[in-house]
Amino acid sequence: MKGESGRRDQKALALWAADCAEHVLLYFTKECPGDERPRKAIEAGRAWVHGDITFSEVRATALAAHAAARNAPDNSAARFAARAAGHAAATAHVTQHAFGAPYYALKAVSTNPASADIKIVKERDWQSKHLHKNLRPRWQDWRSRRLPKRLRPLMKKAAGL
Repeated sequence: MKGESGRRDQKALALWAADCAEHVLLYFTKECPGDERPRKAIEAGRAWVHGDITFSEVRATALAAHAAARNAPDNSAARFAARAAGHAAATAHVTQHAFGAPYYALKAVSTNPASADIKIVKERDWQSKHLHKNLRPRWQDWRSRRLPKRLRPLMKKAAGL
């Protein structure tokens, strides 16, 4: 993305990614109380958008959130929530990281197989409602190419396709 509209889109996606990560942060804080790295990454992503911190500062928080994810149990909602936070902050570096945040948020809500389908649909709807309508085609395109095959039917069902 180049130019002023590209920077504006990157910042809008960074804020949305931060919202998506914050929406599932409770999964991390519940399992890893006292570890503030994912929360700080989300806050840093927002601060970067507003020009309050530098790229190198937000990058450090993204890496710290991913380190927190590695410390969380394998395939846990906590690990996926921390990954969402790391990707939200990393959007300052590469715009496409914005899509990692909602992706890992979906993974976080899907860790309980008994209610995974319902939670995935609800989370996907929440994500879509919080993304500016001009940017929705980019998220839909990313989902169609990158989401695991088992999640694709749920996305279509939720979208009414």
